[in-house]
Amino acid sequence: MKPRTAYLDPKADIVFKRIFGEHQRILKSFLNALLPLEVDAQIVSLEYLTPEQAPEIPEFKNTIVDVRCKDAKGRRFIVEMQMAWTDSFKQRMLFNSAKAIVNQLAPGEAYESLQPVYALAILDAEFDASRQYYHHYRIISEKSSNRVLQGLEMIFVELPKFRTKKLASVKDAWLWFLKELRTSTVVPAILNETPAIVEAMKLAQQGAFTPAQLDHYDRYWDSVSRERTLINEAEEKGLMRGKAEGKAESLALLIASGMTDKKARQVLKM
Repeated sequence: MKPRTAYLDPKADIVFKRIFGEHQRILKSFLNALLPLEVDAQIVSLEYLTPEQAPEIPEFKNTIVDVRCKDAKGRRFIVEMQMAWTDSFKQRMLFNSAKAIVNQLAPGEAYESLQPVYALAILDAEFDASRQYYHHYRIISEKSSNRVLQGLEMIFVELPKFRTKKLASVKDAWLWFLKELRTSTVVPAILNETPAIVEAMKLAQQGAFTPAQLDHYDRYWDSVSRERTLINEAEEKGLMRGKAEGKAESLALLIASGMTDKKARQVLKM
């Protein structure tokens, strides 16, 4: 029996950047599949842009990997792989998207020359309680959803919510690639039918990396584990603080209503 090919996790920084940050044809396929582009507005060609330095969140600097590019029409695309999630990342994405709009204009250029910006965040985490894994944000009129202010669109994809049993499109195939390639024993046929994904799988093979790169890969996951722990601890502390503040407010209300301090504490189990 032929041994299974060993793959690295494409979500890791060194693998993600090799696949999507160095091969325009692969990135073009990925963006055309994941972005909400009309059939007649598909990306034809891409040019990589120099990554801009956004304000870092020091504790979580290793959880984000990004790739930036523009197409032949001048449209800008920001792709981020986020291994952890906090509300701060929403603001980071908005900041990066706004900068991508502002930086298009040289002094004296007309605003009419601005091209749309698309920000795509692939999340190895969940950020809301809905069952939807694909979230598309645009600037629309409060009274009429048909009235759209063009120029900025943001897309968040929650990988943990993506169900991989029935793959019906190239988008599904790419999401399977990101979520399951490292651990699955069988690669679905649809991936082998997509040339860009076949190329991406070759680039993700463990044998394609040097010992030094594999050491970086292992250290990256150690960093992600530490940062996820920091986030979880911060959330737990916030919940505990919230519970304590809530009980203090309830205690004050019970006492104000005439209940003794001792009785109020017994009711609240303080």
